[in-house]
Amino acid sequence: MDDFDGAELNTDVWLPHYLPAWSSRAATRASYTVAASSLRLTVPPEHGLWCADDHTPPMRVSGIQSGNWSGPLGGTRGQQPYRNGTTVREEQPEFRGWLPTGGRLEMRARMVLGPTSMAAWWLVGFEDVPEQCAEICVAEVFGSAVVPGESAEVGMGLHAFRDPAVAEDFSAPRLPIDVAEFHTYAVDWTRSRVAFYVDGEFVRECPRPPWYPMQHMLAVFDFPDAAALPAPPPELVVDYLRAV
Repeated sequence: MDDFDGAELNTDVWLPHYLPAWSSRAATRASYTVAASSLRLTVPPEHGLWCADDHTPPMRVSGIQSGNWSGPLGGTRGQQPYRNGTTVREEQPEFRGWLPTGGRLEMRARMVLGPTSMAAWWLVGFEDVPEQCAEICVAEVFGSAVVPGESAEVGMGLHAFRDPAVAEDFSAPRLPIDVAEFHTYAVDWTRSRVAFYVDGEFVRECPRPPWYPMQHMLAVFDFPDAAALPAPPPELVVDYLRAV
């Protein structure tokens, strides 16, 4: 668990980079602060593109993750490859911070999103065993699907990726919440099903989820669009993320 009560990010739990094997730690460092008992991830205008010469569409991202590793330089073994044939550009040592298997997990957070940005909390397999790569997405919000002050589509469910034991089961129901205010997003995870909640209210469930150690991923994204109207830098502000 992490209440973000200190003055610095707890690096025994978190790596302040987003999938650095496919790029480098220098190029994937998150823009963040830990203050006032909160983690604030943001994407300022000067934040560089992630995998700028290869990833489509262009995106900027500030993310932290509770596990990390890769195979050797030039190989294809690593976490969450974004396309077939992606190769390791910077070999990563194994890091195991907080990798739960099952339980009830909660995040209290708020989001500042514009039409070209997105924020999310998801769990994904550590993937040292290649098939253990599925994802439990607890909360994914695109700014383009937000009605400010009124409602938002909140994505939640399972992504199978390359795990043959998991079925794709994802949706984004519209909920009557203002994501700019703090809300509690939760998952109750057992061997037989995952159930998703917002502010203690049941939203949906999925059967037969992955059942192996999974790392937390917290991130805020910006997808640059020259035609979009100017918007504030996107933010994901997390009060806590804990097992309950």
